Amino acid sequence: MHEEITPDHVVLPSHSIEAESSVIGALLMDNMLWDHVSDMLSEADFYRFEHRLIYRAISALVNATKPADVVTVFEHLKSQGKADQAGGMTYINDLAQYVPSAANIRRYAEIVASRAMQRRLLSACKEAREIAEAQGEDVVGACNAIQALFEPIAMPQAAHDARAVGEYAVSLIDRISDLSEGNLQPGIPTGFAALDRHLVGGLKAGKQIVIAARPSIGKTSLAVAIARACALAGNPVAVFSMEMEGDELVDRITAGLGSIDLERLTKGMLADGEWSRLTEAVETLGKLPLYIDDQAALTLIDIRAKARKLRRLHGIKVLVIDYLQLCASSNQRQGSNRHHQLEELSRGLKALAKQLNLTVILLSQLNREVEKRPGCRPVLADLKESGAIEEDADVVMLLSKDGDLPDGCSLIHAELAKNRGGKRGVFVKFAFNGAHQTWVETNERARPASPQRHAAKHFTDDV
Repeated sequence: MHEEITPDHVVLPSHSIEAESSVIGALLMDNMLWDHVSDMLSEADFYRFEHRLIYRAISALVNATKPADVVTVFEHLKSQGKADQAGGMTYINDLAQYVPSAANIRRYAEIVASRAMQRRLLSACKEAREIAEAQGEDVVGACNAIQALFEPIAMPQAAHDARAVGEYAVSLIDRISDLSEGNLQPGIPTGFAALDRHLVGGLKAGKQIVIAARPSIGKTSLAVAIARACALAGNPVAVFSMEMEGDELVDRITAGLGSIDLERLTKGMLADGEWSRLTEAVETLGKLPLYIDDQAALTLIDIRAKARKLRRLHGIKVLVIDYLQLCASSNQRQGSNRHHQLEELSRGLKALAKQLNLTVILLSQLNREVEKRPGCRPVLADLKESGAIEEDADVVMLLSKDGDLPDGCSLIHAELAKNRGGKRGVFVKFAFNGAHQTWVETNERARPASPQRHAAKHFTDDV
């Protein structure tokens, strides 16, 4: 590693060679970390010119889905005639060996970004003073010029400028015409006609849909059924499952695809006719653009990084998160209560949906108050632990059980208690077959409850 040797009287701009070296070293060792830093760093944030060149090379290789290690980065720089300017193979290799802990790359990136902002601030201050001291400059003009210097520093996350409404109107007629002629779909179909109708065409990009219920009602199973239908239609979907293991989730997806009894499937005791259906279901499953991540206790930072990577590599259009209350907080400050943590998560996920132009289906628990109410019908106030869940959501679907149908299926009432862009208060009724993990819209009524004894609960209803 090269050391900086400067005279004592020379004051260098704010920077951290250690943090810059650690970020680049971690990326060279593990390209999977790219999505943890790419949202906050650009090459311009690095103080050393060598680091800017190397970070640019890593960015080009990773975004082209090519490996970015010491050799490939050196060859990339060499092909551009910039290998010597970046310090050569020796310096790049030194960086790869330097990083103290790759697990802390996000913190290193925060230091680099902070130092870069300080440099921009100091530069703007210097220029602002020059403007203020300039002879013949009117005060109003000076104030406007100085304000313009600090605006991009104060709003580093601004992705684009406001657009005049006329710019949106230009494409309006074409969009409406395409919709009317069937050349453009208003949304991604959920697999349920009535639900799509109430959602005004299906799942919309940039929207957050909350599916909430008490335990054992079936919110996970319904979300997976929607994810499966989207994937079957060719729309890439990701499921972040913090409650179930990936194998367990695949068992349920397979049972639904093949109409196979889930209990027999998990025990490996299939009936004769189910073996052929299992083979067909597995063949279908192998072709689905459906991606499952079962890491526990994801933070908002984790979810952002994983979602960006899946969007970049596989073009996911729908992200299912099961479920909100199992997420961990990235805010470890003392005094930060759970309400504020969930508020950060809910609003961060809504922002993510807009940034990545995908639909987020967010599962949530309801509090116990719903069980004290006659009929056990939930309302928006039953959303557990944070009112921000309701505020940030575009759609809130509240599930409750209405009893059992004559064929033994559970009758599930799904009310759209909030429905931005559509009617609220409308509902869909589903027949949920827990044994086969299938959902069908229905107009049937529940059978009268037996006064003698309650039916034994099937373990597959507990999802």
